[in-house]
Amino acid sequence: MENTFLEQVKKGDRFEFGANWKSFLDSINEHRINNAVESLDAMLGEKNYTGLTFLDIGSGSGLFSLAARKLGFKVYSFDFDKQSVACTKKLKELYFKEDNNWIIEEGSALDVEYIRNLGTFDVVYSWGVLHHTGQMWKALDNADLPVKENGKLFIAIYNDQHLKSKIWLTVKQIYNANMIGRLLVKSFFISFFTLGYFIRDITRLKNPLSRYREYKQQRGMALYTDLIDWIGGLPFEVASPAAIFNFYTEKNYILQKLVTTNHYGCNQFVFKKNFLNSKHTLQ
Repeated sequence: MENTFLEQVKKGDRFEFGANWKSFLDSINEHRINNAVESLDAMLGEKNYTGLTFLDIGSGSGLFSLAARKLGFKVYSFDFDKQSVACTKKLKELYFKEDNNWIIEEGSALDVEYIRNLGTFDVVYSWGVLHHTGQMWKALDNADLPVKENGKLFIAIYNDQHLKSKIWLTVKQIYNANMIGRLLVKSFFISFFTLGYFIRDITRLKNPLSRYREYKQQRGMALYTDLIDWIGGLPFEVASPAAIFNFYTEKNYILQKLVTTNHYGCNQFVFKKNFLNSKHTLQ
């Protein structure tokens, strides 16, 4: 697995997500953690999580595995990126040292046997991960395997912007090609987004600094870290809300919550698995 990952990075086919998350760890504090806990709770909408099981597919920084553990879940985290696994382990060491109810491993969302051997969970969570596997639909299919009957699947998938998405794929390929491409793309787009946000806020008579505070309050994440993830994140695939809805409806899921975007970024879905569900499609 290590050689496969490193070879993909070396060839420019994969972004080092773990390195980006490693830089984010220094900014994690109680305020960010509380925001993550509140956002996870708001999407899942349960009254009590104590003793329930939570699988984090692609744990990244580990922030939402930590949030799930704080809510009372028994947590199982895994990631394909060794540095992401290390980030998650570091958070566990800081907040839940020697806790048997939080297990962290290296694993792939594309490895069917690995996924099957994990067992089933009350909540399977994968936020902004499956579209980075290189085989998104296979990963989405695999994410169904560990969901218990009447369990929940909470995923976030990049929105399909059609031509814009194809342009962004090219940008990401340039970013990952070599150091020069990385420097050019980062310099241009960080400046582009920063200036765009500033102009937009000023014209709306809004304090430009409030954007960064509000962003942190949404999920506890950092705007800069997410921007780097966005401009560099490769592999890169997208899907419309209808495509994801129809895919899981065919697998007898009921959509419980949907948060969409009309531009770049992720659409968020919370599904409930129910074998008795009658199938409907979304046009």
